Amino acid sequence: MSIRSDRWIRRMAREHGMIEPFEDAQVRAGTISYGVSSYGYDMRVANEFKIFTNVNNAIVDPKAFSDKSFVPFEGDVCIVPPNSFALARSVEYFRIPRNVITLCVGKSTYARCGIITNVTPFEPEWEGFVTLEISNTTPLPAKIYANEGIAQVLFFEGDPEGPEVSYADRKGKYQGQTGVTTPRL
Repeated sequence: MSIRSDRWIRRMAREHGMIEPFEDAQVRAGTISYGVSSYGYDMRVANEFKIFTNVNNAIVDPKAFSDKSFVPFEGDVCIVPPNSFALARSVEYFRIPRNVITLCVGKSTYARCGIITNVTPFEPEWEGFVTLEISNTTPLPAKIYANEGIAQVLFFEGDPEGPEVSYADRKGKYQGQTGVTTPRL
């Protein structure tokens, strides 16, 4: 298994629609950077958020998730409350090849502010907008800037024939997600 470089990422985005929209260079001026990097792709966060709250005394239960657990928000800047988190989605739509799996790590600009972005791996043949968990680990409110970089995706290519069963083959429950997607059972 090997990590794939900027050359491979560009080719897969252009020829196979792996990332749409695709920035084929780092965009940095006055923004938290996004676009292709040496060995990854810095995705952006869209302007759709679901900010977690406890105003309704809900319990977060992954087996019976309640919409009462969050407040929907759209805007250019999302304020995540202290010691809380928000769900968001990527600007980019991803189509992962059959013999590829990804890992995603938060951007250092946010991490240095105590803001952690958590994303699960994109499995072979998964596609959709990425649902992002953005945690504010600080005792202060934190700003998240829409349409700017939020996390870096690393692409790992496995055996050429791919896995015996892909995410698409098993009809994964998050296949083709389009918005901020809450837990499904």
